[in-house]
Amino acid sequence: MKPIQVLFDEKLLESLDADDEVQRRGRSAVLREAAAGYLRRRRYAAIARGYEEAYGDGSGVDDDLEGWSEEGIWPDGD
Repeated sequence: MKPIQVLFDEKLLESLDADDEVQRRGRSAVLREAAAGYLRRRRYAAIARGYEEAYGDGSGVDDDLEGWSEEGIWPDGD
């Protein structure tokens, strides 16, 4: 691991240090987890934007699936 310097205002740092999980696991562990969660949310948001751009209005789906409806076996719906 590599040490870094991060600046927090005093009130935020005080609140962070008062948290029971931070006291149990330590600042670094909690901040690493928070950073990983942030990056994961950003990655998922980028993927969702890609789907939205490709299929958001529904027009792209029909083109991609054209001709496949006759290939499947569909339940009777009984």
